[in-house]
Amino acid sequence: MKLAEALQERADLNRKIEQLRNRLENNALVQEGERPAEEPELLKRELDDAVERLAYLMARINLTNAQTQIQGQSLTEWIARKDALLVKLHAYQQIVQTGSQTVYRARNTEIRIKPAIAVAAWQTEVDGMAKELRLLDNQLQESNWKTDLMER
Repeated sequence: MKLAEALQERADLNRKIEQLRNRLENNALVQEGERPAEEPELLKRELDDAVERLAYLMARINLTNAQTQIQGQSLTEWIARKDALLVKLHAYQQIVQTGSQTVYRARNTEIRIKPAIAVAAWQTEVDGMAKELRLLDNQLQESNWKTDLMER
């Protein structure tokens, strides 16, 4: 199995676990004399199996990410770099959005609000970060499809 396939299965399992949790919650109580729409014990077993498979995949994915190298760095380091860049990008985008807002003045006597940042310069940085993020993501995706999932 390729790393990318394991990542897809992990995402599917996370969705399935959430759906099973909701289904269990919906069938946890029933009016006296009635039967639940679905059998909670069957749903519980299915949830347990999905969580067990998720734990197995997460361990294999983490092992693979830690031991696979791209350009002298582990996939774990690449992912951390991507995640940190994403946090920074979102913060900068919010600042640019705030600094770009124009405030309408009904009269000349009202207080005038102006940006305290060079919006165009910040936007240029945002654009550069977005490009770097795309390139990082492309590199990770390529590696994920070329890398076999490690089994220990």
